[in-house]
Amino acid sequence: MFNTETLDQAVEYSTKRINKSDVSLMNYVTTDNLLQNKLGITKAVNLPPQDGNLPKFERDNILISNIRPYLKKIWFSNIIGGCSADVLVFDVKKKYHPKFIYYTMFRDDFFEHMMRGSKGTKMPRGDKNQILDFKIPVIKHSNQQTIANVLSSLDTKIELNNKINTELEAMAKTLYDYWFVQFDFPNDQGKPYKSSSGKMVYNEELKKEIPEGWGVFQLSSLLKHNYSSITKNDFYEKFEYLDTSSLTANVINGTQLIIPGSEKVPSRAKRVVNANDILYSTVRPNLCHYGIIKHPTNEMIASTGFIQLSAKKDWVSNDLIYTYLVSEWVTQRLHQIASLSVSSYPSISPNDILDLKIPLPKGGKILEFINLKFDAIYKMESTNQLENKKLADLRDWLLPMLLNGQVSVE
Repeated sequence: MFNTETLDQAVEYSTKRINKSDVSLMNYVTTDNLLQNKLGITKAVNLPPQDGNLPKFERDNILISNIRPYLKKIWFSNIIGGCSADVLVFDVKKKYHPKFIYYTMFRDDFFEHMMRGSKGTKMPRGDKNQILDFKIPVIKHSNQQTIANVLSSLDTKIELNNKINTELEAMAKTLYDYWFVQFDFPNDQGKPYKSSSGKMVYNEELKKEIPEGWGVFQLSSLLKHNYSSITKNDFYEKFEYLDTSSLTANVINGTQLIIPGSEKVPSRAKRVVNANDILYSTVRPNLCHYGIIKHPTNEMIASTGFIQLSAKKDWVSNDLIYTYLVSEWVTQRLHQIASLSVSSYPSISPNDILDLKIPLPKGGKILEFINLKFDAIYKMESTNQLENKKLADLRDWLLPMLLNGQVSVE
């Protein structure tokens, strides 16, 4: 076992500032775009409304959400940017290896320490002084770097998989736009249909031209919804609970293991998730809490805050419908509808999705090919996510043993 010291020996809170004009959606961090369960960050949705200066972070800073510490939101910065006041920015002192200190704070017991000193019940916030009392191991700098390198190698592979998945998502959206918005799918000669003077006809429902032979389908005619739920007669010894905040842009940020016989079951835990289900959050569509679940865990139960969707026609796939639902136009449309809702939060109903209309060819090789293509893309994404889960489990298993001296790296 190593000797310990308090965290304030290794870090201090950054007091640097940055002008809002130097901040964009790509380098702005809030408690919203910090991901739960130590999964880093995603792109911000909005910038702060006020002008002036914001808290600044730099490369090798450690950022942690100070709201609801039990959500475990932490990120090691590799860029310069600005953040909201509820994000704590830690500057690592010179005699310490920044990535090593990041991993000492990456542990679950650090967030448990934050919670013990937090104030407030509905929206607990960490106590900045108490946070710095957390005990970290005293390890010489060369060993700090070695430990950081071992753990970073696993995180690097996880990051690579995430980049691949981002490219796969972009590929699916580009393919959908090219074929189903611009209508430049391959014609009989393999040339882009519309650009090669393919015949277009005006459609009264969509108020625009679509390819000859295509139809316009209301999603209610293609999809079933909320079709698989727990009943009073169902019994589960345990299940994995997926909340709306734990699914973002087709990435599952963690599930909660529920054992009904020994703990309270969340009242919203009712949707029985099947392979290929589309889950779409009813609240704030612009936050992108949606996904297509290719490989659900055994006995995965989702929140009723999701609309559960699946195709009821053999010739159209969930993958195609999902790609349509996450297109920019649909997201903006549903966000507009949600903003006009009278509920406590901007929200949509199942009918808001089922009333949407989509142009599609009436069968044929185009749909056969695109269904297979999208299925392959989303299966690959899911496979990468499963690999990331295994890598993260290995990292989290190694982390405490490396930090307390049970395991050493030569």
